[in-house]
Amino acid sequence: MKGILKVFLLAVIGGYVFSLLHIPIPWMLGPIFSIITAQFFYKGALSWSPRLQDIGIVIVGIAIGEQFNLSLFRSTGILLLYMFLLNIILIASSIALAFVLSKWSRLSLKSMILGTIPGGLGQILLFAEEEKDVDLAAITYFQIVRLLLVVVVIPFIVSGHIVSKSAANIPMSYSLILLFLLSWGFSYVAKCFKMPIAYFLAPIILVIGLQFAPFDLAPVPPLVMKGAQLLIGAHIGLMLKPHMIKLPLRYLAAGILSSVGLIIITYGTSLIVSHTLDFSFATSFLSTAPGGLDQMVLLADAIRADISVVSVFQIFRLLFIFLFVMPALKYYYMFTAKKRPLELDQDIFTKS
Repeated sequence: MKGILKVFLLAVIGGYVFSLLHIPIPWMLGPIFSIITAQFFYKGALSWSPRLQDIGIVIVGIAIGEQFNLSLFRSTGILLLYMFLLNIILIASSIALAFVLSKWSRLSLKSMILGTIPGGLGQILLFAEEEKDVDLAAITYFQIVRLLLVVVVIPFIVSGHIVSKSAANIPMSYSLILLFLLSWGFSYVAKCFKMPIAYFLAPIILVIGLQFAPFDLAPVPPLVMKGAQLLIGAHIGLMLKPHMIKLPLRYLAAGILSSVGLIIITYGTSLIVSHTLDFSFATSFLSTAPGGLDQMVLLADAIRADISVVSVFQIFRLLFIFLFVMPALKYYYMFTAKKRPLELDQDIFTKS
């Protein structure tokens, strides 16, 4: 409990300082920066409960559900085509990038691919743990560095496209607390049924469904959204551990290069989306960026980008990777693993 309180205090200090400096999404970036920095100087115990992050994600899910534009689905066909093509480009670019960096860093191609593909951090690591011949420490480092760089760099890239958002004075209400408890329970049930990113998707689905009911939903106050940013930012800040810097220098450099490469690739695809679909640059870039779903949506909310578009594009990318890319990789690795012993047997037979 003391470790959690220390992290909370660091997060509040970081968020407050970043808000004074007028940095984008200060209550997420501030905690990330302050907690990462503290870990390199403070040797005591720092901890954070995953449940606290889930609380923040559920709050973000409720806010998205309340702002979701259902008219977006009128152009589902063209959106699906663009999302499919963009993800093919992203995955192909990730594999090509992994191939080049694997040669340079001398990390196995298999580990490099798993470190470079911009899927969900937890799901990628679970997949990697099932594979015996990968460098799990390097994969963890690559995925965390990508997430951190995207979360830190992209707000400054789109900062020039920010539309000032007036701070509405929305009070906390019992109906919002009830909505949160209902969303939490719905998310828990969805998680039991193996719904991907359940604590994010389930509240969105629930709140969109409740919009058709004959009563008004309580809006999420700005102070509560800042709290959600802090809960998520504290979790991200604790991901990068000082011991990860002890990896070989080539691995450390390759992790940064792969992340920068993905940001450049998605910057290019976002220009295509902005031009062809007539979305703002901020909306297009946040829709295609290889970051975490909740972080990109939080940023979209902060700068008045189209939350519905960003959510749909980011959710599609995650589902595309979970449902198609990861099973394809699994099948490929199983096929090559079966083929390798056969080739060894043939070599032995030839030599004999």
